[in-house]
Amino acid sequence: MTGTSNVWALMTRNLRQSGILIALVALVAMFSFMHPSFLSPGNLTNIVLQYSYILVLAIGMVIVIIGGHIDLSVGSVVALAGAVSAVLVVQGGHPWWVGVLAATGVGLLVGAWQGFWVAVVGIPAFIVTLAGMLLFRGLTAQVLDNVSLSPFGGTYYNIANGFQNGLLGGYGYDALTLIVFGLAVAGFALVQVRNRRAALRYKQAVEAFPLFILKIVVVGAVVMWFGYQLAVARGLPNVLILLAILIIVYTVVTQRSVFGRHVYAIGGNLPAAQLSGVKVKRVNFLIFVNMGFLSAIAGIVYSSRMNGAQPAAGEMFELDAIAACFIGGAAVTGGVGRVTGAMIGALIMAVMTNGMQLMGVSYSTQQIVKGLVLLLAVAFDVYNKRRAGAR
Repeated sequence: MTGTSNVWALMTRNLRQSGILIALVALVAMFSFMHPSFLSPGNLTNIVLQYSYILVLAIGMVIVIIGGHIDLSVGSVVALAGAVSAVLVVQGGHPWWVGVLAATGVGLLVGAWQGFWVAVVGIPAFIVTLAGMLLFRGLTAQVLDNVSLSPFGGTYYNIANGFQNGLLGGYGYDALTLIVFGLAVAGFALVQVRNRRAALRYKQAVEAFPLFILKIVVVGAVVMWFGYQLAVARGLPNVLILLAILIIVYTVVTQRSVFGRHVYAIGGNLPAAQLSGVKVKRVNFLIFVNMGFLSAIAGIVYSSRMNGAQPAAGEMFELDAIAACFIGGAAVTGGVGRVTGAMIGALIMAVMTNGMQLMGVSYSTQQIVKGLVLLLAVAFDVYNKRRAGAR
């Protein structure tokens, strides 16, 4: 019975972890069949550029959700960070890095402000960030004096629109892009091997070795194919380098650090975390400081991509980020979720949006589809929890 239970647990875990990846592959296959240009190098590059800021927000949002909170203000913080940067760089004539530092400082201050009300005063994050959504949107309008500011140009513009191309040569392709993606595949394979060895050491159930090898080969082939498409287009986008750094850093933080373990503990069982000596107020404060920081990074990326700042920038970004996390496997009750899952969830949103736009689907229909996908993702999570409880 124990062996059967282990196999069932392994199958259930693999379904949860791989289901969203299978869904992403199915979406890509469907849209590539329905619109031939979907898999063109230019369109794949555009997907990365157009939705990079949602990916950045999803990294911070999944940590917030794991901790048992929610943040409705990130779209307004994106707008405020971009507005402050534009006032300094576009209107004030300061160097690009002054705008970046100022926007980052604004994000950290916003995070500290909201973290204080949540962690110290004890107001639920939903209320604090709902107030923040209104407050920071109003501040954005005041900072910009209700007008748009553009263009940034120069180095600031290249943050989200520039490419690394030709540094290592290549005939008809960018060699650096292929090398970077090759290293990423090698890193993925190494992590998978280490995780498998650790699971075997602790006598945990693992998939059959041929299936394990097949998974690495398939993932490696898909990643290298994607890298080749970028290499033959415009090369390695600067914003993809930024995303890779953030994903690696925050994967380590959430999975390997004391702070990450404490976030999972608070979201999973708050009373137990308190009894275990976790400094709940400190961790909750840092969760929102980090969310403010990543919102500012997203604001810099978005304003760079748009080459300007607008009072209405960032509207509905919070909903896209939250949806990406839940589609990516985060639990509505907290304590469950991964950065990589949130990234796949965000890519599912990006692929759906891009594919429907290519097909000429109306905006209203796009919103309906996104809403249904989010609802089904959460329903799947609830269904799995009920089955686990029943057993």
